[in-house]
Amino acid sequence: MSSTENLARRSRAPITPLALALAAVAPLATAQQPPAPATPEACIAIAGDADRLACYDKALNRQAPNTRAADVAAKEAKAIQRNLELADQIEGRAPPAESETARQRRNDLYPNEAPLDSAIANAGKGGLLDSRWELAKDSKLGVFNFRAYKPVYLLPAFWTSDVNEQPYSPNPRNQVQTPQSLTSVEAKFQLSFKTKAVENLFGDNGDIWMGYTQSSRWQVYNGDNSRPFRETNYEPEVLLVFRNNYRIGGWNGRMAAIGLNHQSNGRADPFSRSWNRVMANIGLDREDWAVTLRPWWRISDGNDDDNPDIEDYLGRGDMTVVHRRGGHEFSLMARHSLRGGDRSHGALQFDWGFPIHNALRGHLQVFDGYGESMIDYNHRATYIGLGVSLLEWY
Repeated sequence: MSSTENLARRSRAPITPLALALAAVAPLATAQQPPAPATPEACIAIAGDADRLACYDKALNRQAPNTRAADVAAKEAKAIQRNLELADQIEGRAPPAESETARQRRNDLYPNEAPLDSAIANAGKGGLLDSRWELAKDSKLGVFNFRAYKPVYLLPAFWTSDVNEQPYSPNPRNQVQTPQSLTSVEAKFQLSFKTKAVENLFGDNGDIWMGYTQSSRWQVYNGDNSRPFRETNYEPEVLLVFRNNYRIGGWNGRMAAIGLNHQSNGRADPFSRSWNRVMANIGLDREDWAVTLRPWWRISDGNDDDNPDIEDYLGRGDMTVVHRRGGHEFSLMARHSLRGGDRSHGALQFDWGFPIHNALRGHLQVFDGYGESMIDYNHRATYIGLGVSLLEWY
């Protein structure tokens, strides 16, 4: 093969994955922030129900729903429902969820109001978590719509303070014997989406979501080593999500979920890393803030374990706090092993998304601790990345 052919081959190889990544990102950006149409009639051509509705909202300048008003209505409806049930008990009637007597009284006293159970089910409508998980009764958009999940970004500059040239695992089969030739600056990108497979599994609550997240670290500046993809992590998951409504310390509890999560790097030994988890998800929000708590429990891989000590590094749970302010979005993720002594390890990740033009945003990411990727699960370093994003958390 001539030097010219070799150069062409090496220049073409990295382009295809990036092109595929950008092609996958584009529909997500369109779904999240549709361009402002000249007239409502322009929205007719949009095929997806959710995207078409968002287009009409933008064309008609429809204001976001008042989440506080929805919460107040839910609280009042719940109080009325309790009073009617109490009246039934005083009169010696059995206290069903809503008796005929209670229903008749509600219709007589509140003829122009929505049913009580509907008002209660719409608590949190328009809030941050509702915008991502369709929690309120009137927010549900049906099944198999392509929806945003985690942030989608491209960081052309992703620097690390300590390159992990020789990954290590307690399993002898997963110990790299020959150091790799890696550069401290690479590129990183992440794709993430989800879709609802089942809606209202239990009455008007309980949705099954399927999600997928993929993040890649690309040694695009490592020309001496054919610019390889150093590490790609794949994370499919399925979650059963419930709407709830309670208050704790000024925060509104909005969602609770339980699911199965698989994460791996899809590589052969000695670079193979993977694990499976049962993961809970508790979501709270208030105004322009959202908090997500995720404790998890690892499903054992038995004797065939690529990384038997992964829980002591990637942790047993994490917390993510997100704040939106003036077009900017800030998020902080913290996770820990929840153990002391030599088993005490954790990580912090800060992300800042800021507006550039329309749906295009700038993105800064700072990570410090263990496990920026699966191959580095027990490797501590600081990472700083700068680039662009099309989607943030909310």
